[in-house]
Amino acid sequence: MPETSSTAAPDIRAGRLSAAQYAQHFADATPPLNASQAMLESERCLYCFDAPCQTACPTDIDVPSFIKSISDGNLRGAARTILEANPLGGMCARVCPTEVLCEQSCVRNTQTDTPIQIGRLQRHAVDALMASPQPQLFTRAAPTGKRIAVVGSGPAGLACAHRLTRLGNDVVIFEAKPKAGGLNEYGLASYKTVDDFAQKEVQWLLEIGGITIQNDWRFDGAASLDKLQTEYDAVFLGLGLSKVQALGVPGEALANVRNAVDFIAELRQSADVATVPIGHNVVVIGGGMTAVDAAVQAKLLGAKVVHMVYRRGVETMGASAAEQEWAQTNGVVLHQWMAPVEILGANGHATGVRFAQQALVDGQLQPTGRELTWPADMVFKAIGQKLDDSPLQATGLALQGGRIVTTEDGKTNLQGVWAGGDCRAGGRDLTVEAVEHGKRAAESMHKELNHG
Repeated sequence: MPETSSTAAPDIRAGRLSAAQYAQHFADATPPLNASQAMLESERCLYCFDAPCQTACPTDIDVPSFIKSISDGNLRGAARTILEANPLGGMCARVCPTEVLCEQSCVRNTQTDTPIQIGRLQRHAVDALMASPQPQLFTRAAPTGKRIAVVGSGPAGLACAHRLTRLGNDVVIFEAKPKAGGLNEYGLASYKTVDDFAQKEVQWLLEIGGITIQNDWRFDGAASLDKLQTEYDAVFLGLGLSKVQALGVPGEALANVRNAVDFIAELRQSADVATVPIGHNVVVIGGGMTAVDAAVQAKLLGAKVVHMVYRRGVETMGASAAEQEWAQTNGVVLHQWMAPVEILGANGHATGVRFAQQALVDGQLQPTGRELTWPADMVFKAIGQKLDDSPLQATGLALQGGRIVTTEDGKTNLQGVWAGGDCRAGGRDLTVEAVEHGKRAAESMHKELNHG
């Protein structure tokens, strides 16, 4: 393994900050609007006909309609409009990249004005409903007698289950982890989803009835799928992306080199963030939202220096411009055009990362010959996740690029099997898109099972 001359132990410890600092750092990153702010913001909306903001929403929320309800003081009506289209509208309001979806399409942008804060208004309406004495809006249709298995309780699986049970079907969700929620529970920065909102949203979804969750159940391939197909009328696969991409450089197996998603999950499941250890010098390798979440949270935990390093230019980074700005605002140093060459180490633990500067030559990344090394007590890998397709190889499912091929409505090539969310080929790995996949698959399944 790569070694350096340093033999100093890595400076990794918990409790770097005061209790007050932790509380401040991990408070809600985007505080909710109060009633006056929401009213004023809603009144800025032009209530466009054929509104581009609605077209830009993957779940087709009637944005002008719910904003008009807010301006009329009808928060329950606003929430109904949102949740009818997107049953996870509360979480999507918190984490969706609205700046490149609905808000980017807002016509206010064409008037050299700021767009309507659609995401914050959406959160205002849904939070008001959740806090009300009667938060449940929906009832189940007459029972169909059909039972559907949903594998995975992430956004796609939850949305599919909710729509299916509203249509009168019974659903069993099979989940590998101890808690439901998938990415919403385990994969998002703590400052985006404070007050255990992911679990509150799951409980709201379950209150409609007809949904059972079986935790600690793992999909292990053809045998699992065959059993589900035998015991249920249909199956929906919302497997997510559980496999982390490897760097493929020397030193990757050194201690204190971690997957960013594991670090984020540890923080989310910690009862006290002050107990989570962090290094003095941290290097995050990657350019997406996971890299930003890991880098920012490392800084908020008390890391002195955090470098976030991406091998291409800023225009191809997976993290939006707003996310990149958020990282810089929180003291993360961003670097582009740098590819990892090796992770340096001493006595079995990481001490630094060596990078080679890159340039595009005839469309291909090539090293320029310049190299830089940054010290690191901890290294986080965030270069993307992929579907662990090894259990799928013997199932007969058609795969493309390691993901499941489906129709627009989520049907796979296997009779009675649908799929959606990040495991589906051709998606954008967005929470809101996963919700739409689940919703459309549920409607397709219900129609086929119940003959329209």
